[in-house]
Amino acid sequence: MLLARPQFNVRGPKRVGFTLIEIMVVVAIMAIVMAMGVPFAYRALHKEGLIAAVGDVVEVCSNARVRAIMRGTMTEVVFHPKSRTLEVSGAGATGGEPLQAGAMPVSPAGSGLSAHISDRINIEMLDVNLSEYKDAETARVRFYPNGTCDEMTLILHSDQNEWRKISLEITTSLASVESDPTKWK
Repeated sequence: MLLARPQFNVRGPKRVGFTLIEIMVVVAIMAIVMAMGVPFAYRALHKEGLIAAVGDVVEVCSNARVRAIMRGTMTEVVFHPKSRTLEVSGAGATGGEPLQAGAMPVSPAGSGLSAHISDRINIEMLDVNLSEYKDAETARVRFYPNGTCDEMTLILHSDQNEWRKISLEITTSLASVESDPTKWK
């Protein structure tokens, strides 16, 4: 009868783990994947050009709508086509005090109460209540407490030949954005 003998590993106990080479390969793969994601993250965080301009215009109009409804008073968005700016009228840091005649408050950048359209974006059309204001000093779009507003159409054209049409729905004051120029003509 044969007895089973215990087997001993001459090299010592078996080690479980990763070698340095395996760890370096995994770290290199992770670095490559992260590097591939940098351009997407940059574009998501740093909006430029037409996308930023459209977002800013929609945000300013949305904030004017909210102010009109919540405060129960008519609120205006004032466009300055020649200086390429727009702001919610009376939305500056005045603490709610009335403004002096002709004075325009300046809202802080990024507040959603004012915006500047890049010099690389052309204002092709700015119509308020079916009147053209593209070459005017100012254009005013009124938002009312009942949720309605003036009719407004703004067409922007970038230096990269991109087009966007922003229009306000008069019964709800909500902005819509259209990017297909063939539908506008």
